[in-house]
Amino acid sequence: MKQLWLFNQINSDLQRVEKELHLFIETDFPVLEESAVHLLDAGGKRLRPAFALLAGKFYGYPFERLLPVAMALELIHMATLVHDDVVDASETRRGRPTVKAKWGNVVSIATGDYLLARSLELLAEIDDPEVSRILAEVSVEMSKGEIQQIKASFDVNQNLKQYYYRINRKTALLIEASCKLGAIVSDAPKRQIWALGRYGHDIGMAFQIVDDLLDVTAEAKQLGKPVGGDLQQGIMTLPMILAIERSPQKERLVYLLGKEDKSDQDIAEAIQMIKSSGAIEESLRYVDLYINKAKTYLLELPNVPTRKALADLAQFIRDRRF
Repeated sequence: MKQLWLFNQINSDLQRVEKELHLFIETDFPVLEESAVHLLDAGGKRLRPAFALLAGKFYGYPFERLLPVAMALELIHMATLVHDDVVDASETRRGRPTVKAKWGNVVSIATGDYLLARSLELLAEIDDPEVSRILAEVSVEMSKGEIQQIKASFDVNQNLKQYYYRINRKTALLIEASCKLGAIVSDAPKRQIWALGRYGHDIGMAFQIVDDLLDVTAEAKQLGKPVGGDLQQGIMTLPMILAIERSPQKERLVYLLGKEDKSDQDIAEAIQMIKSSGAIEESLRYVDLYINKAKTYLLELPNVPTRKALADLAQFIRDRRF
């Protein structure tokens, strides 16, 4: 797990979440446990548990009630990652072989199902109908987003509305839920639950746009996976959509983006065309809109150090390079 200075208020508790997750995914089936542990040990910033814990910091911080929520959020996130790697045929994630690469599709799907089932057991332990309802609805919508992405592969005629539909379900809804659930189990006032949810949603939208930008601007070592993965898989992202509108070589770019069997040279050429079109800078303006809107929702919350931490976290997401 990558530790962020932004999580100084909760780093020790995130370590507890990490420890409990390792204990919780133990099973009598060695391959299943090995694959789940491999995924967990691949790290990540544990953003979703962190958002839930930080939301709880505003309202007395009942950590023992927040712990199963934080764990359930991360298990759901991990399940989506391992399923995504099967759909995308991904060989690496965060610089390590994926579960799919090490054990194949069957074990990968079983691992994702196992993690999702374990998250349901945690929800039963939480025993709060509102928490269960929110996570169930989010899980359904995330599935819809994944199906939409598969259906739209290599469709170069996608627009911003379709893109927002996908990234809302792919990323933003679970981060929104993380913030809301941390507040709900801490007995926050309804208006502030809403404000934290809106903050989480807009942070999630910005996070995914930045992720999509990194796919065409980062180095493979930074990214932890091959650059141009979205291009290779035919996933139309914001910089691609904007580049088609702006590029003086639109026909060539459309051809490259729609081509199903791209060479490394094709990907390099498409990336160069996206960069030269001004789409990167324009996409960052969209990111800034979401980040600034997210920060305005924080003004609804108590003026305590955690509020500044969430504002700093928003800026980190905007400026991140990995």
